[in-house]
Amino acid sequence: MSRVLGEHSIDHVVLERGEVANSWRQERWDSLRLLTPNWLSRLPGYAYQGCDPDGFMNLPDIVNFIAGFAAETSAPVRTHTTVTSVRPIEGAYQVATDRGEIRCRCLVLATGANNSPRVPDLRRAVPQTVQCLTTFDYRNPGQLPSGGVLIVGAAATGVQLADEIHRSGRPVTLCVGEHVRLPRSYRGRDILWWMENSGIWNQRYDQIEDLERARRVPSPQLVGTPEHSTLDLNTLSVAGIEIVGKLAAVRDGRALFSGGLANQFALADLKLERLLDTFDAWARDSAVEAELGPVERFAPTCAPTSPRLSLDLRSGEISTIVWATGFRPDYRWLNVPVLTHKGELRHDGGVVTEAPGMYALGLPVLRRRKSTFINGAEADARDLARHLTGYLAGRSRDFGTKLLNFRT
Repeated sequence: MSRVLGEHSIDHVVLERGEVANSWRQERWDSLRLLTPNWLSRLPGYAYQGCDPDGFMNLPDIVNFIAGFAAETSAPVRTHTTVTSVRPIEGAYQVATDRGEIRCRCLVLATGANNSPRVPDLRRAVPQTVQCLTTFDYRNPGQLPSGGVLIVGAAATGVQLADEIHRSGRPVTLCVGEHVRLPRSYRGRDILWWMENSGIWNQRYDQIEDLERARRVPSPQLVGTPEHSTLDLNTLSVAGIEIVGKLAAVRDGRALFSGGLANQFALADLKLERLLDTFDAWARDSAVEAELGPVERFAPTCAPTSPRLSLDLRSGEISTIVWATGFRPDYRWLNVPVLTHKGELRHDGGVVTEAPGMYALGLPVLRRRKSTFINGAEADARDLARHLTGYLAGRSRDFGTKLLNFRT
């Protein structure tokens, strides 16, 4: 957004509580790699320039990429500046920080949706003898005590940590609820090549039938490895990881799991089949069909014959629980009446309609399905910058508060 605002000659400042790329520096596990191949790492006027376009950036690579972009664009970043409150004042916003106050006519909330781990209340019932970690706390298997590990959540983070911890020699049990199954490659191309080129990722928020559900869908079961491996539940099960249903409750020291595991598998498999059908139909209607490998279909997820429905957390079998149950935004500093009862921001495609001059960027399916991916930021930023420019010029009525007429 800073780069695009600069192109519009709009004076601005970027406030960062830590260093540039702070979340990548401080809140990720050691072995993490991007899920997107390097050729998809694109920001306005800036892209991956290395010798491995089909590879996946590790943590140092990601930090260097983002820091390099900030330096090349001379972004006006004030690091180590924590925002403590935002409140409306006389048609503007008063932003209080631990390094002074700023008054601005417009405000862009680019804090994302992954500010705090989303851990269910049932965590409080876990016996104190079991160590509990969130994905913000976890760094590597070496920090875990000996003994079994229960991982709650089977989206991208959950399956990656299950694989890594199991490879360290610890027994792993993985709790699986709703999930999105994807192969790493399809018909000789990376699965995200298909998402990008078929147009699915560019689908706009106002074209999605159930937008709220789309924004809650778990991240797909993907991993970025040099081998371009597929990491799904079949792979984990064959490796020896125990698969159980969703963690439904903890009572009297026992973890109780849902019995609907087979249904969850069938639903994820069905959605994958439909997605592949969509890809194949697009390929037949485009000029790339001759360049692709043959149509593929993947074996259904194999459900355990008799998955256990409970586990005694007091027996010593499990020494650690890792909560890979997603994240939530943190707007405790936002003293503007624009939040739902769940603490989520009310917005229409990134325009906070109840607070003129306030915008959001980087939230799930903000304006497109790819909004939270690195290559999805530019298109959203350009849409919002055009609206912001019109607002500053005093032509907000012409632009409309709902942005429904914007097309790119």
